[in-house]
Amino acid sequence: MAWLLPGLLLLLIGIIAIALLRLALCRSQVDSILCIQLLGTGGTGTLLLLATLVEQPALIDVALLLALLAAVTVLSVTRRERGDV
Repeated sequence: MAWLLPGLLLLLIGIIAIALLRLALCRSQVDSILCIQLLGTGGTGTLLLLATLVEQPALIDVALLLALLAAVTVLSVTRRERGDV
């Protein structure tokens, strides 16, 4: 099972790269929100796998914080678009 983790880590890094590219090229607000969510999810998964690989439990806390920040970012972008700010 340990041989599978580096491959999954590379896959998640590829997903993050695609999300960054899509974020740079997107035209609509909905695409931006989905890319931000994908970056948060991919980053969280990457940090969790990395915490397992390097046996560093502090990275789990960082991953949870990243997931929280991604959700707050989407909320703020949505509120700004609706004009609630």
